[in-house]
Amino acid sequence: MIFIVDIEAVETRYTAQWKKYLPKQLGRHTNQSVMTISGGDTPQATTPGAFLNFGGTNVYKSKQLEKIGQMFCDGEVKDGDYFLYTDAWNPTVIQLRYMAELLNVKIKIGGMWHAGSYDPADFLGRMIGDKPWVRNAERSMYDCYDDNFFATDFHIDMFADTLNLNKDKITRTGWPMEYMDQELEAFKDMPKKDIILFPHRIAPEKQPDIFYDLKDSLPQYEFVVAQEKPRSKDDYHNLLAESKLLFSANLQETLGISGFEGLLLDVIPLVPDRLSYTEMFDNFKYPAEWTLDMKKYMEHKDKILNTICNYMDNYDSFRIKMQHQKQSLMKEFFHGKNLYQKINDSILKL
Repeated sequence: MIFIVDIEAVETRYTAQWKKYLPKQLGRHTNQSVMTISGGDTPQATTPGAFLNFGGTNVYKSKQLEKIGQMFCDGEVKDGDYFLYTDAWNPTVIQLRYMAELLNVKIKIGGMWHAGSYDPADFLGRMIGDKPWVRNAERSMYDCYDDNFFATDFHIDMFADTLNLNKDKITRTGWPMEYMDQELEAFKDMPKKDIILFPHRIAPEKQPDIFYDLKDSLPQYEFVVAQEKPRSKDDYHNLLAESKLLFSANLQETLGISGFEGLLLDVIPLVPDRLSYTEMFDNFKYPAEWTLDMKKYMEHKDKILNTICNYMDNYDSFRIKMQHQKQSLMKEFFHGKNLYQKINDSILKL
């Protein structure tokens, strides 16, 4: 049996898609029964600028722990079971390891890492930093997992170097998002408009002020910040499908899902040559120094403006490059084959 200890599903995030698709994909590729351990209803209003609701996420995790504890009490957790945490930053993994070892139940545990204090641009990194409690908590969670999963080498290096950990229990898998092409099928082939989209959270590490300044400088195009008003996932995908270009000046990115979503809908992703983008993208990168901060942006603003105009005014000439980039990302970063294989291998070793 594989138990998915899931991340709460916010309808406007990929986490809602994972709740729908991941159990099916995991079961199909491992030939195991799969059960999701949910924490119940999810607060849909995230903490401003954040990925989750900082209060609600702890209520959700606590309810998951209660269910896991009851399963141990009832003898429902057996030797050979595998627990997959779809967000590895979940302190309940310590209590899961506690119960398994003291009750002598031989299980394996995997965790999918997204962010933490080890990333200086993340909420935890900015607000909590390197306080001993958080760094030691992250090291402890890492040690609780038999398998630590990351989507990119950039994320692995940042994690291991900052926390001073070896990489023996780390696997780069990409994320299990092979459903995305089918999920977006209904939005393909929509007529394009001269829209340039900012798809990210409105947060300091995403540098939205740069986007607003570009908007003032290029009035011939329509600049849209997706999260300036509430949008359903379908509304967002409609907007994305109508766009020609999406723009990123991110200072934090451990994968870059929006760029891949854009390519699936024939949107050019203009991204900086830094963070996870460096290893992921063969095309459509601009030099990192152009948007390291607002001062650097102003120094290189003309270059960025010229780059945007070239992509927008010659959009059709970039379609072949978009297709090649899409196929590369789909194969290496947005498929769960490596995740499923590692879980299979871990189960066989029990």
